[in-house]
Amino acid sequence: MSVLKKVSMWILALPLMGCTTVPTSTHDARLTDYAPKVTTSDFNYDPYKTPIASYYADELASGDEISGATLIEDGLSAFVIRAAFARMATKTIDLQTYIYSNDFSSKVLVAELKKAADRGVKIRILLDDYGTKSDIVDVMLLNQHPNIEVKVFNTVRNRSKFLYYPQFLMDFNRLNSRMHNKLFIVDNIAYITGGRNVGSNYFYPETASNFSDTDVLFLGDMTKYATASFNDYWNHHLSIPASVFPKAKSKKALRKLERQFTDFQSNSAQAAQQYNHIINLAQQEYKNKKLDFSWGRGKFLADPPQKVEMSMAEKEEYRGDIIRALQHLWDKTNNSVYMSAAYFVPGQGGLEHMLREENSGVHMTIVTNSLASTNAPTVYAKWEKYREQLIKSGADVYEFMVSAENLRGKEHDRERKQSSFSVLHSKTMVFDDDISWIGSFNLDPRSAYYNTENVAIFESRDFATKLRDMILKDTQTAWHVTLDDDDNPIWTGSRPGDKKPRVYTRDPDTSIFRRMWKSLCNLVPEKFV
Repeated sequence: MSVLKKVSMWILALPLMGCTTVPTSTHDARLTDYAPKVTTSDFNYDPYKTPIASYYADELASGDEISGATLIEDGLSAFVIRAAFARMATKTIDLQTYIYSNDFSSKVLVAELKKAADRGVKIRILLDDYGTKSDIVDVMLLNQHPNIEVKVFNTVRNRSKFLYYPQFLMDFNRLNSRMHNKLFIVDNIAYITGGRNVGSNYFYPETASNFSDTDVLFLGDMTKYATASFNDYWNHHLSIPASVFPKAKSKKALRKLERQFTDFQSNSAQAAQQYNHIINLAQQEYKNKKLDFSWGRGKFLADPPQKVEMSMAEKEEYRGDIIRALQHLWDKTNNSVYMSAAYFVPGQGGLEHMLREENSGVHMTIVTNSLASTNAPTVYAKWEKYREQLIKSGADVYEFMVSAENLRGKEHDRERKQSSFSVLHSKTMVFDDDISWIGSFNLDPRSAYYNTENVAIFESRDFATKLRDMILKDTQTAWHVTLDDDDNPIWTGSRPGDKKPRVYTRDPDTSIFRRMWKSLCNLVPEKFV
């Protein structure tokens, strides 16, 4: 046994007074008397006869397995559409997320879910433990509502702050793997998926560190696959009911949260009125068929929840439905691939496949984070070693640009403000201007082997064109990375107001300290990024 493991075992054995533990499996005896509040009987309805489906009844009846898809490009729209659909729900809502930030926008969304539950809508909320800090977030308190049930996936047993992280040393294989899935399903007929978690930095551009992301609202047949995946996670033994978390049972905390909802309505009457007006407009846009839906056929894919329990060797050999689908799409592609990949580390096997495709005439356009924009410099450090070969093969490579208002320092050495920056967070691809790929799956080892992920694959030339154009729009405000005669990278691009392109021979908008930190990050093994 290693010294590190011995030390961690000693720490965990400390007899601390007041330590709270929760089950890590529903097989725990403490859950013997658990009785679910939301059951299969609550889903005994025809999704196509719900009000949400009725507005697009003709389109949904136009053929078997037909679905509609509309892009949600900006964070504010992503929030408004979620709130609008929560208000239109009449039967069920399922929310699955990796990160739930206990901030203002999250509280407002919680209020919308509670209002829906007050009307009789049955709601299930599934949170990842590590991404949520679930003991303290307001959403856990909703579990006290008779129509809302909250569960936490892949829990850390001991809730003491002192013991929280040392437990990862003892159960690293399980706790290093997280539920990274993102789903918002309404009345089993519509769902939203993409890269966004629940938090203000995913919804509001004014936040200190804003994520530039992409979601899609799907309507129709594809939803049944999303609901089936949610059920797999919801019923898995690693999904622990919130009722065993002591803080989630605090009636005092729930009353305080409810007062906050009331105070916002009364103390910010004008803001609340404007907010309700915007949500109502979004509902009318949908009901009047003004949303820009494209129609086609698709499939929702997700890793099984059992992935987190696999041994390290099994995970590194894992080839699930998502990876097999990705390989299949690449193999049948003849002309082009456009990708917006926030964290792009293709691995040697992935690189070789891409090089073969590029050399055979499949042109790639890649948009990923720059060193200045990334919130994961370790990932960027690994991406660099693949970039040169992709550029040499003929791929067009772009790196996300930090906007001018988020910069400071001298003109010749601008440095990103760590308290105010924008991070590319999209995970989208377009194959041959015909098939679209969008979801939580990053093209990196963590998504491939450790975390659980989900993606939607949609076949519609109309929708693929819109997604491709969105990716191309991002290239206009990104650095185009090329190579000089000595194969050194060159970054070329223009900011708003520039009369001519700027050219850099080192990572733009970064300090020497950030570049040094990136170099140190190369010491981290690639499989752990």
